[in-house]
Amino acid sequence: SLYICHFQKYILRIFLSMKKSPNMFPKSFFTLLILFILSTAVYGGRVIVDQSSSDLVSDGVHGGGGRNSTSTGREGAIISLFAAPVEEACEQSYGFLPCTKTALGNVFLIIVYGYLMFTAATYLSSGSELLLEILGPGLIGGLFLPILGALPDAMLILVSGITGSAAEAQSQVSVGIGLLAGSTVMLLTVIWGTCCIVGKCDIENSTAVDLKDTKGLSLTGSGVATDIWTSYAAMIMAISVLPFIVVQLPQLFHSNSGRHLAVLIALIISLSLLLSYCLYQVFQPWIQTRKLAYVKHKHVISGILKHLKKHALGRLFTDHGTPNIEVLEKLFNAIDENGDGHLSHSELRALVVGISLEEINLEEDDAIAKVLKDFDTSCDDQVDMQEFIDGVEKWLYEARSSNGSSAQAGPNTINYIDDFHEETRREHSLLGEDQSDEIVEGVENPRKVAIKAALLLLLGTIIAAVFADPLVDAVNNFSSATSIPSFFISFIALPLATNSSEAVSAIIFATRKRKRSASLTFSELYGAVTMNNLLCLSVFLAIVYTRGLIWNFSSEVLVILIVCIVMGILGSIRTTFPLWTCLIAFALYPFSLALVYVLDYVFGWL
Repeated sequence: SLYICHFQKYILRIFLSMKKSPNMFPKSFFTLLILFILSTAVYGGRVIVDQSSSDLVSDGVHGGGGRNSTSTGREGAIISLFAAPVEEACEQSYGFLPCTKTALGNVFLIIVYGYLMFTAATYLSSGSELLLEILGPGLIGGLFLPILGALPDAMLILVSGITGSAAEAQSQVSVGIGLLAGSTVMLLTVIWGTCCIVGKCDIENSTAVDLKDTKGLSLTGSGVATDIWTSYAAMIMAISVLPFIVVQLPQLFHSNSGRHLAVLIALIISLSLLLSYCLYQVFQPWIQTRKLAYVKHKHVISGILKHLKKHALGRLFTDHGTPNIEVLEKLFNAIDENGDGHLSHSELRALVVGISLEEINLEEDDAIAKVLKDFDTSCDDQVDMQEFIDGVEKWLYEARSSNGSSAQAGPNTINYIDDFHEETRREHSLLGEDQSDEIVEGVENPRKVAIKAALLLLLGTIIAAVFADPLVDAVNNFSSATSIPSFFISFIALPLATNSSEAVSAIIFATRKRKRSASLTFSELYGAVTMNNLLCLSVFLAIVYTRGLIWNFSSEVLVILIVCIVMGILGSIRTTFPLWTCLIAFALYPFSLALVYVLDYVFGWL
């Protein structure tokens, strides 16, 4: 047929351009293109017989007897397997891309178009990382990069409901909701559990030890540990399901009148949460830096107090719970080596010796500056006796109050200094390592890298926009040919295309078996789900509202709520995940599929 000729010319042009620039595409892409070209023989070899003419020449497939002729059994079986009946016709995307009504043909198209969407996601990811190298975090890392990561999913959801009549859109949006649910469930179950397994280390003292993996597949003695920011990401992910709850309220109260309004309210909430999340991502590095600086300051305080306690000629607290001034004066005189009544920089250095500053990546001069900031109220760059006593007294009260003690102190009050020191070490561990210890290499040719990043982003966006519609059509055609609901096809197959790049990157990063890499891996997974719940849902709700479609996705929403809330709570209340937690994640995937099937086809929630 004519469209095959156009398509072959189109593929030939692409092939020739790739030969000129072979580094632009992965090598496996050549194999798929060749298979794609060969597949035209299957479609092109199907001859549609004109029943109105009796003067026919045998084509070697059909009999030569015109209307009454029949093909042989073997030949007929081959043709019926790959070709649709004569009376059925499929609509070609853009007038030249191949289409078919057969099951196997659509499987092939789903694989090819899915690979192209995977390629688009890879280009978008690579371009985003290059931009991040040039411009750094903040606006790019917090806003631009997460949106680009969700772009392929958003494109597929958009084309699933924007084309055709309202009735056709109502039928096709099941592909969009299937992709939305499938991406969320796959990331939080299969990928989350896999990252937990490949990144496992030995668990000692309730945390995973970097690069130590000697306990095998112990369900309780092996696992991964993350920082507190990852727990915050899990909390945000759990909160992001709020629009799903809002849009589902009319069905919950069996009301039909408020469904359209509920969609609009959910859309507004979803967009508001999306904006808030993007702002949080933009300012999160600044928040993290401030929080880490505060904890480092507490570590200096606790370390110095512990040092003073060790070298004090008596107890720092009296039996009445007040600072022991006599002991503090003796400490001051011991530190004041030249006896001039002031502590200089060099004399204050004795205070910070032995604090284990390397644990928090802090230099001695920085620690001395923190001491001066708290003690030197006269701003003369030295500390006199009264300033020293007042400063230590303030620190002692802070250490005691942080442990929830009462104002009435007893003989064991000094133990709070040890508790305070352990608390600050634990807080620093939860916050993660400081990013300043990483060597940041400058980009040699920023202009060239920026152009490359822009081209990758443009190419990825074009591929995602062009092939999203054919992929949705192929899913719908396969659903019609096999009578399998399109939701289950898009739930299982499409996330493999749109999230494979992200999933492979997360799994590879988790294999580094460090707390930092585990934190970044799980934060990325939680962030991807949050963008699904906000950006992709906003696109979906906008389609439903503007086209006047009916929201009847109760079982799908329930699955998303269950998985997000369960994994969100698990990620929020824990920073260490033994291997038994990945069993919960893995079990949620088949549970989700079974739940949708039971609710829709047993209880009739459709």
